[in-house]
Amino acid sequence: MEKERREKPEFHTPVYEMALKQFDIASEKLGLDPNVASRLRSPKRALIVSVPIKMDDGNVKVFEGYRVQHSMVLGPAKGGTRYHEDVNLGEVSALAMWMSWKSAVIGLPLGGAKGGIRCNPKEMSRGELQRLTRRYTTEIFPLIGPDRDIPGPDVGTSEQTMAWLMDTYSMQVGYSVPGIATGKPVNIGGSLGRNEATGRGVVYVTMEAAKRININLNGAKVVVQGFGNVGYVAAKILYDMGCKIIAVSNSKGGIYNKSGLDINRLYEFSKEKQNLSDSKLGDKITNKELLELECDILIPAALSAQIDGDNAKRVKCKILAEGANGPTTPEADQILKDKGVFLIPDILANSGGVTVSYFEWVQDLQNFFWKEKEINEKLKDIIVSAFNNMMFLTEKEKVDHRTAALMMGIKKIADAMLIRGLYP
Repeated sequence: MEKERREKPEFHTPVYEMALKQFDIASEKLGLDPNVASRLRSPKRALIVSVPIKMDDGNVKVFEGYRVQHSMVLGPAKGGTRYHEDVNLGEVSALAMWMSWKSAVIGLPLGGAKGGIRCNPKEMSRGELQRLTRRYTTEIFPLIGPDRDIPGPDVGTSEQTMAWLMDTYSMQVGYSVPGIATGKPVNIGGSLGRNEATGRGVVYVTMEAAKRININLNGAKVVVQGFGNVGYVAAKILYDMGCKIIAVSNSKGGIYNKSGLDINRLYEFSKEKQNLSDSKLGDKITNKELLELECDILIPAALSAQIDGDNAKRVKCKILAEGANGPTTPEADQILKDKGVFLIPDILANSGGVTVSYFEWVQDLQNFFWKEKEINEKLKDIIVSAFNNMMFLTEKEKVDHRTAALMMGIKKIADAMLIRGLYP
């Protein structure tokens, strides 16, 4: 046991092991130089910080925060900031690794990073969250910057969080730096279309997949796990296109209606109450039951490892578009492949967010802003092109979609590392 602890760094948690397993499968298929592979299996830099803040009751509480930079060989690191009870070094390291592949697979000149704080933001006041964000930003200040590492929003954070982060960084340097963060409100340097970008990207690749296997989206049955920024936007766009959204869930519960849910009414209800099951728009359903419903399109847009070796055999969808990061385990991948499920891997399916974050960063650096129509057109062009490249490699190398997408991203980074060489 002691030997095993010495051989495995602290960040080797189940989620990180899952990211490594995916990497190993793709790198073996690539015939990756073992020296490069060994470098890419570990993050470039990882920071753990204490985040003490005064709570509303006057007591001081210390939270644990993280910022991990996996690779910066293609450019500055880019990645979200997650506020959740389950945040730990391993999860953040895995997410940073996935961000590296994601940026590379869609051709962005960015590296991969991720940050987070172990907390429950739903139980904290606005004042507490602001103090938490400002202290966390101050603690990770040495690592971040518009030319070093650009944070963005993620689970449990929002454009308001990014506004506080941007303001705190700007106060530290003495002038306004809008390019320090993405996902900000538009009036302080945010980009039009950013809030909807991840969900919109999920829809774009789902449309392409539907064409490939001849699914008519008008009337297609859709199930969405997660009704946050990604899940809601994807559900709303598909609903407006004529899809039948038969089930939706969030962390508190889900709702099922075989005739289709009114997404507009459900969204209005969700703003008032957290538990969708109380909406009376359909029958109550658990997150576990939701994943096993018969449907044309399943969009897991919540947390990681939701579909595993146990429940994958009961998944009954034709297209699985991963709106979340790492929702499907490697064991489930093989089962879904054998079942003939058209899987759109997370590093492609949910890459709309980082793509428009890149647009926001570019606009901030230039101080020149684009129209929303132009942003959505650029997003579609980039993500559809990456989808087609993935399909080409899938057929050429006779591999599954996830492996093909990973091969694309890993090869781009590995090639850059070999060209740049090893310093010193």
